[in-house]
Amino acid sequence: MSTRATVLYDTPGPKGERFNKILTAITAVILLLVAWWVISTMNANGQFAAELWKPFTTSEMWTTYLLPGLVGTIKAAVVSILLALLIGGLLGIGRLSHNKAISIVCAVIVEFFRAIPVLILMIFAYQLFAIYGLVPTKHLAFSAVVFGLTMYNGSVIAEILRSGINALPKGQSEAAMALGLSRSQTMMKILLPQAIASMLPALISQMVIALKDSALGYLIGYVEVVRSGLQAASWYRNYLAAMVVVAIIMIIINFLLSRLAERVESQLRAGRARKNIVAKVPHQPDQGLATKDEVNVDWHDPAHKDLRSTFE
Repeated sequence: MSTRATVLYDTPGPKGERFNKILTAITAVILLLVAWWVISTMNANGQFAAELWKPFTTSEMWTTYLLPGLVGTIKAAVVSILLALLIGGLLGIGRLSHNKAISIVCAVIVEFFRAIPVLILMIFAYQLFAIYGLVPTKHLAFSAVVFGLTMYNGSVIAEILRSGINALPKGQSEAAMALGLSRSQTMMKILLPQAIASMLPALISQMVIALKDSALGYLIGYVEVVRSGLQAASWYRNYLAAMVVVAIIMIIINFLLSRLAERVESQLRAGRARKNIVAKVPHQPDQGLATKDEVNVDWHDPAHKDLRSTFE
């Protein structure tokens, strides 16, 4: 077994630990005082009254408002993420093309859509689809939201992909060319699989951004969880309670996606021969050092055969 560790700083000594504990205690006291002031102010204004929170214990609130909005949020996010992965992959590979015309066109598209805010893209698409009747009226808002999220996140993913491929050692491309592989074969069989593996955590983080940005669809009439929460609040007159519940829902979803990104990253660091992505990653005992990442033990599938020469 082998251990990989990158030391950032030594373990603090007694004085450093004492100083850190003092700073932690002071910060905790300040945060508690701020929290007490906020809670007491809200309570004085009747924001914690039971009648404001009671609607969330009824099925009508969830079936009429929150669940349909949540479905709309997830649907827009999933569709736009899938399309963004496709478009981002094409644009990223296109930017690396040896054909100057293709590379320049892809670069212009990427830089253009990266520079425009997502909300502007949604409004533009909404007006364009409505004026020229490109999509049915029923799906107008959904199509505009998906277009905005797809083009922005697709452009970002294209840059992630391009940087990931450029970060690979140049010797791999040269070796592939020496073996007689074409440019497309080198990209698809050697470079792209490695780049995707190293970029997977960043791609999942981009999915979290796409999920949060779907809330911008509220401004063009798309029914998603934020809009549904505000509609419920206008009916029950409990705006703070509704926004707190909506925030909790979004925090839970984004937390699960973030945990997924951490899990995938941990699996990728555990060894290239790993086959079971849900298996627990083994760890070395505490090394007494602060490292850039947790110290993992290389793990191999029981059927894995090491083809490297052991001759010394």
